Amino acid sequence: MSAAEVLAVRFPDGFRLERLEREHPRKNFHCGEPEVDDWLRSKALQHQNKRLSVSKVLLDDVGAIAGFYTLATGQVDFSDLPPEETKRLPRRALPVAVLAWLGVSLDHQGSGLGRRLLAQALRDCWEAGQTFAFVAVILDALNDDAKAFYQRWDFAELPGHPYRLFLSFARLDEMQTGS
Repeated sequence: MSAAEVLAVRFPDGFRLERLEREHPRKNFHCGEPEVDDWLRSKALQHQNKRLSVSKVLLDDVGAIAGFYTLATGQVDFSDLPPEETKRLPRRALPVAVLAWLGVSLDHQGSGLGRRLLAQALRDCWEAGQTFAFVAVILDALNDDAKAFYQRWDFAELPGHPYRLFLSFARLDEMQTGS
């Protein structure tokens, strides 16, 4: 993914990205991963209302949820990061942005919306990073296919955690600024 592609996230005509609201048709969302479907249907709004995370939904031209992502903040232990990422960092829990969930409805899979949603989620993280510092974006991939998708975006494994992936803030900054 090029920096220019990340900088200019565009969704198809008629699609709109909104913060999750009660009236969005969450119960109709199906992405093929029951755990992801359940999160959006039953937990995303509750967590958002408790200020634990924020979810954004991509609505298609008929108002159905075509996809979504959820962001949160967290911490990772200094010792969980690779040594090359911890140079000159304090030996303590370090702040991270968390890409907690990302899903695309079965009706829209294969159309590039997952790539666009990830690009927008990373853009949101980068923008938040201009105000609230963090050292990386982390996520937990559900399976090998999801892991391969994120690795195409330069996410790497945390040592000893093959499905927990990270993208350093330095790399995110490069992606966003093109430098």
